[in-house]
Amino acid sequence: MDHGLQLRAATAEDREWIHELRHRVYAQELGQHAPNRVGRLRDGLDGDSVCLVAARGAARVGFISVTPPWSGRYGLDKYLTRDELPLLAEDDVFEVRILTVEPRRRGGAAAPLLMYAALRWIAARGGRRVVAMGRTELLGMYLAAGLRPVGRTVRSGALTFEVLTGEVSELTRVTMDRYRALVERLRCAVDWRLDVPFAPGADACEHGGASFAAIGTDFRSLHRRHEVVAADVLDAWFPPAPGVRAALAEDPAWAARTSPPTGAEGLVAEIAAARGLPAETLAVGAGSSDLIFRAFGRWLTPESRVLLMDPGYGEYAHVTERVIGCRVDRFRLRREDGWRIDPARLSAAVGSGRYDLVVVVNPNNPTGRHAPAADLRSLIAAAPARTRWWIDEAYLGYVDQAESLADLAATDPRVVVCTSLSKMYALSGMRAAYLVAEPDTAARLRRWTPPWPVSLPAQLAAVAALRDPAYYSDCWLRTHTLRRQLADDLRESDETLVVEESVANFLGVTLPAGGPSAARFVGECRRHDVYLRDLSPLSSLYQGRTVRIAVRETAENARVVAAVRAALDLLLPSRQVSRVSVSEDVTAAGRAR
Repeated sequence: MDHGLQLRAATAEDREWIHELRHRVYAQELGQHAPNRVGRLRDGLDGDSVCLVAARGAARVGFISVTPPWSGRYGLDKYLTRDELPLLAEDDVFEVRILTVEPRRRGGAAAPLLMYAALRWIAARGGRRVVAMGRTELLGMYLAAGLRPVGRTVRSGALTFEVLTGEVSELTRVTMDRYRALVERLRCAVDWRLDVPFAPGADACEHGGASFAAIGTDFRSLHRRHEVVAADVLDAWFPPAPGVRAALAEDPAWAARTSPPTGAEGLVAEIAAARGLPAETLAVGAGSSDLIFRAFGRWLTPESRVLLMDPGYGEYAHVTERVIGCRVDRFRLRREDGWRIDPARLSAAVGSGRYDLVVVVNPNNPTGRHAPAADLRSLIAAAPARTRWWIDEAYLGYVDQAESLADLAATDPRVVVCTSLSKMYALSGMRAAYLVAEPDTAARLRRWTPPWPVSLPAQLAAVAALRDPAYYSDCWLRTHTLRRQLADDLRESDETLVVEESVANFLGVTLPAGGPSAARFVGECRRHDVYLRDLSPLSSLYQGRTVRIAVRETAENARVVAAVRAALDLLLPSRQVSRVSVSEDVTAAGRAR
């Protein structure tokens, strides 16, 4: 095993060595390029690519380059046109280039570790596909890693390369299936300094956030809940309505030991009354995830084709791609359009008739944009009859319940509306949600629902919440005020930040190009017990630079702003704010809580 090997992003000093090593290997040793007098080999993509370096102490061992899709060009463009290699025109394609190891270090762990590091870096930036040029004499190494030839070879100087590709999820699976024991051993042996976890998560989908781990998932240090600002999850900042608290406090021992109504009949009746819907159009579950897994598991197979919004809520990609194995396409939202759905573009994409299911989260998470109900109704009316629409309205209360498509779902067999009671009603811990579908569809889903899908405390809480609309309306209005103030304070923190408000209880912050990655920024904020959400793994459109911040109450929002300022002062050398004033800000915010 190669103990003492360090993996890191290349520094300015590393890049000089990279250029020198490339000249020694590709000009002098392999004859791919002509030698030059300066002994350095550069190319036009050096400014767009990210280099990862393996080193042992002061001695550099090897490096690998990754060219992200937002650079707009690839190394392969020098050899093949987009017509000859159409995958270069696809979304989320990252190019892995120039894996190079010092001659005396070849045969060790450096090369496979660098390939693994590149894969982890790409996954952490929302990459879904890799393209690479592999030297033909080393083809076996690339095939063992899970890459496959696309049927194209290119020649550069004296070298011949095979063009290879692979899905990031599949490459990760192959790596963990074949080399899990080795990866686990290397985890302890390698000094991993990249801003991405060494190993992928157990299910590659972060449910909730990291903040509860800071509180303690063994529930032995719950006092930490008063110290941690959980702005990485979208739980409500306000408490449940007084009636909810009273219902839970009246006889908690009875509520804990008593089996609930089998089919949550009282809860179903309350939802029907509150929303003006027939009870036979409703199915309830333990949160929206329960309903997503149950419905999609019945409707979809690996042969199904699904269209997801990108960026979009990660649970849908997790269920369709990783659990069921569907063929999934992305409808790319555009920052220049304010992340809004373009109805004409979406209509054209769906009009092909190839989709079994289209998922629209409205308002969208994580972009926070709302698509007008009239636009969606027109889209659905014009869509092929075979296409089912799943509309997730978890955050619609922050807009207007009149914008719901529940009435359409109750009569149109192509449409289902899913609504969580967690976020809008401060019941995330209770796990209660419902969906609306035409009676036959709803009945089939109820048949596949186990008894007691919603606990008795959750049923009690949800019923009481639905009976107090005035309380929640006030909380939702206050949320807008808190969000606007938080956005203003963050903008004042640094003029290079791009703060994008949503219509719901969160906002997005994009760090400046050339600044720290979102992962590093989030990690620095955690040093102040402030937890934010790195959006990078959700979509390459975020370019590894955007975080989502949940709206909290006033004192916690002040701690968020203070932690952001502290992180920026540390990570952005151009900032002139003194460390002393930053420390005072953080201390004062801590007192305010």
